[in-house]
Amino acid sequence: MSAPLADQIRPQSLDDVVGQPHLLGKDKVLRRMVETGNIPNLIFYGPSGVGKTTVASIIAKRAGKKLFKLNGTTASTSDIREVVSQLDTLDGMGGVILYLDEIQYLNKKQQQTLLEFIENGSVTLIASTTENPYFYVYNAILSRSTVFEFLPVGPEDVLRAVRRAFQKAEEYFGGQFTVEAGVAEHIASACGGDVRKAVNAVEMLALASAGGHVTLEDAKQVAQKSAMRYDRDGDAHYDILSAFQKSIRGSDENAGLHYLARLLEAGDLISPCRRLLVIASEDIGLAYPQAISIVKSCVDAAVQLGLPEARIPLAQAVILLCTSPKSNTAICAIDAAMADVRDGKTGEIPAHLRDGHYSGAQKLGHAQDYRYAHDYPNDYVKQQYLPDALKDRVYYRFGENKLESAARAYREKIVRESE
Repeated sequence: MSAPLADQIRPQSLDDVVGQPHLLGKDKVLRRMVETGNIPNLIFYGPSGVGKTTVASIIAKRAGKKLFKLNGTTASTSDIREVVSQLDTLDGMGGVILYLDEIQYLNKKQQQTLLEFIENGSVTLIASTTENPYFYVYNAILSRSTVFEFLPVGPEDVLRAVRRAFQKAEEYFGGQFTVEAGVAEHIASACGGDVRKAVNAVEMLALASAGGHVTLEDAKQVAQKSAMRYDRDGDAHYDILSAFQKSIRGSDENAGLHYLARLLEAGDLISPCRRLLVIASEDIGLAYPQAISIVKSCVDAAVQLGLPEARIPLAQAVILLCTSPKSNTAICAIDAAMADVRDGKTGEIPAHLRDGHYSGAQKLGHAQDYRYAHDYPNDYVKQQYLPDALKDRVYYRFGENKLESAARAYREKIVRESE
């Protein structure tokens, strides 16, 4: 066998590529670029197995240029220069396209060398990365390239590739396969949008099949947990946490539970615990101040229990937060106060608020004329607490929820009665 099944069935035209309709559909920009044959420098960003390499190969073929492939994990500066040297050969007469996989692994010096050649037009670059290029790729290369994001392929599109793979497997392995109902659908759904992973699963099933019979049970074993796309240091991690918090903020307990499940299934217990504690104060806050205490208890229980039992108190916390009233007044208030401090808007602490518990404080005028609030009706007396430069500043604004509305009404009452 000369190549893996995934390479044997790699599409040769854009019409055969499964998924990416937002890039390759009729009249989409990338498709129009490919069809004209005028290819700029491109960066393909997205998860593994969604067609980045395939599309690059089709582009090179369509443009009539020699395609050279390098991988950022192993490529050196001399490898890049070697590709450029091909311009003086028969192969490079029509131009050279360098497909650089995992460009994020090139160091700054290597990326600067690459920049030299794409700036003068010696090489057309098509780079791919599974990491956000705006974080990992040299700005000068980004400014000279067009970034296209490839998305995980939907199960219906993957199903086409899986069925095609089973057909090719018969030719590839020289025999017919009997495939149980539901096998292709299960692989298409369990691969997490990774077409290569799905085709590799077909190849494994073909190799392991008894007498050419492929069972659903075998497919479940081969594809187990393959839908998980998660990296604790990568975009997927932060995207899931972002979706987790936004779902709870939006009072959608079903979405909140879904993203919690994705985190826990990946074995990540700490991230959802920390995020739930943040949400309790940032998004629920003073609308239900007891939420932070309850969530803290749930988090403590989860950490003590460990997985898999930890899922139960964490699910309780998610549902509680989703169904609680919401208020962001606390975070807005502290952020506004911190913005003033960062901008140097502080001022001197009023003399009557300064520490008076030491010899000589009175001579300095510290703590004089301070009025002790508990000596007054409703434990309130009007006096200036902020520095003179900020005396009229308002950081906290009462929310419209039941508890904060009640607190506002109480404040207005005691202020009125003190006048």
